[in-house]
Amino acid sequence: MKLSVVVPAKNEESVIEKTVRYIYAALKAEKIPHEIIVVDDHSMDRTWWILMSLRKELPTLHPIKNELSPGFGLAVQIGLERMRGDVVCVMMADGSDDPDDLVVYYRKLVESGVDCVFGSRFIRGSKVHNYPVIKLVLNRLTNWCIKILFSIRYNDVTNAFKMFRRDVIAGLTPLLSRHFNLTVELPLKAIVRGYSFEVVPISWRQRKMGISKLKLQEMGSRYMFIILYCFLEKWLSRGDYRRPATSDRSQANAAKEYKRA
Repeated sequence: MKLSVVVPAKNEESVIEKTVRYIYAALKAEKIPHEIIVVDDHSMDRTWWILMSLRKELPTLHPIKNELSPGFGLAVQIGLERMRGDVVCVMMADGSDDPDDLVVYYRKLVESGVDCVFGSRFIRGSKVHNYPVIKLVLNRLTNWCIKILFSIRYNDVTNAFKMFRRDVIAGLTPLLSRHFNLTVELPLKAIVRGYSFEVVPISWRQRKMGISKLKLQEMGSRYMFIILYCFLEKWLSRGDYRRPATSDRSQANAAKEYKRA
């Protein structure tokens, strides 16, 4: 089962080489068939040059450019459209996500047969290093509101680092988010539409180099828009967009995971 790793990158010259090398080394060591798709989101620094120089050394690396408008969500969508794998995982370019957890995701998805694997930074076994206090408070408040609105137990919806089967991504289209709110749209739609998932503890660390691209003052209304969109779909669509019924087992598994989330 081939894994596609989609990494959106904007002005990440200080960290992109280390991030890509770590991902490649972790997957190669575990002999996981894969491709690493790094989408350069209108970088103004040496990010693209670094990626191009790494291609000969890392044969599974496929750099592409976001030819659309700048935006994290658009960059991810381009990667999703270009992927050739059976499963896909979105990872951050800043090195905050642990490649060892990527391997755990893959093994969990293959062994359990679920549609998605989501990580949580806030359950037993997880590790968080140097999370900025203000962002942490806003993160927990946002996720608490999402839990209440959607009647779920999963507590880290806003984290981008998640894995989906290829057919799940197809079942979530059209994707509306052009910015970081895509990190919420993907898992919420998957949950609302009845796809099964497992949650595993993960590690996260604050970037050591470069500048965060997430601007809280710009994202508040965008997050609210996509949360309300998914909320209305859950409660008013009467299941019109839920996954097709493929078998009694898959339906039961999806229902079970939804209640456990």
